[in-house]
Amino acid sequence: MAMEYKRSDRVADLLHREIAELVFRRLKDPRVANITISGVQLSGDLRNARVFFCIMGRDADEATRNNALRGLDNAKGFMRLELGRRLSLRYVPRLEFEYDTSFEYGDKMERLLKELHEDE
Repeated sequence: MAMEYKRSDRVADLLHREIAELVFRRLKDPRVANITISGVQLSGDLRNARVFFCIMGRDADEATRNNALRGLDNAKGFMRLELGRRLSLRYVPRLEFEYDTSFEYGDKMERLLKELHEDE
C-alpha cells in the first residue's frame, strides 16, 4: 500500500532546499556561518513552517545556538521575500526556526560506541 505524499510534504521539501540555499549563499551574517538546515515541518494549511537547523563543526553550546537563532530570526523577512520571488505559492509560510537536537544525540551515541570498542 503506497503512502500518499501530501502537498505539505512536497512544499516542505521545496522550502528546505530553498532556505538551505539562501542560508548558504545569500546570508552574510557571521552568526549563521556554520548552520545547516536539517528539515522543515509545514502545517497542513501551508501557512506555518518550522525550520530545523544544526551547527556543524563543533559542539554547539547554548550561547552559539542562541546567537545562530538570533541571526536566522533577523533574516526571516529577507528569506520570506526571497521565497515569495522563487516559489509560486499563494502564501509564503511564516518561518519559525528551531535548533535540531537529533544530530547532537547521534553524535553522542557514536562517541559512546567508539569508547565501548576501545575498551574491548
